[in-house]
Amino acid sequence: MTLGAPFGARLAEAVRRRGPLCVGVDPHPSLLGAWGLGEDVASLERFALTAVEALADQVAVLKPQAAFFEAYGSAGVAVLERVVTEARQGGALVLLDVKRGDIGSTMTAYAKAYLDEHSPLAADAVTLSPYLGYGSLAPAIGLAEQTGRGVFVLARTSNPEGAGLQRAVTEGGGVAQSIVDAAAAGNAGADPMGHIGLVVGATVRAGELDLSRLNGPILAPGLGAQGATVDGLRATFGPVLPQVLPATARDVLRHGPGTAELRKAARRVQDQLTTLLD
Repeated sequence: MTLGAPFGARLAEAVRRRGPLCVGVDPHPSLLGAWGLGEDVASLERFALTAVEALADQVAVLKPQAAFFEAYGSAGVAVLERVVTEARQGGALVLLDVKRGDIGSTMTAYAKAYLDEHSPLAADAVTLSPYLGYGSLAPAIGLAEQTGRGVFVLARTSNPEGAGLQRAVTEGGGVAQSIVDAAAAGNAGADPMGHIGLVVGATVRAGELDLSRLNGPILAPGLGAQGATVDGLRATFGPVLPQVLPATARDVLRHGPGTAELRKAARRVQDQLTTLLD
């Protein structure tokens, strides 16, 4: 369905009501094992839907990692469709972590798969990779705006393999900064913020990027298991901290399979983030 209010406004309202936390729904084999589950579709479904049941009415954003579902073929994708539907019914915004990036008609097809109002996989937002050129993302960015959805474009990720490319300097400046600047141009004039977000790892060193003109949300993965801390977010993001959506997965999901334990773990992080922003 077309969602009416722009994504930036819907995200801002979700964060105001529930706090700035994004929890990944990542059915990683190690987590399935920790829950006493196997590596089969029934276990995948139990894990993912238990996480949704526990968290969809509590956190602002749930972020299913599509790869862990796609690994099970069509049956896994069917589970992912249920996750998207039930998470949104529970009141959470759904950020589908697909990291798609392509050109021309292929990018248009990806956009329709995840952002078209008639798609069974249509989420509130998706992650995109700009490293075939930021302009190649235009079909997804345009369709997201048209349907009230959002995108989060990889800018400066926390994985060490990305640093060489993302920190590279061209005639026009740094590669990652060029992505930030392009997103800022697309968000100009939006209130309270635009629908083009960025992915900037919570472990990235402070001051590496100028995010002051972005006027959009910043997904900051890496909280917990990857080494980033709630207290470190202020140093990393400084004045744009109110736009940051910290993301964690294992630090919450490892407390399953009990729904009460999952809710308690998420609430602990939410409380820490609320204290940080006060």
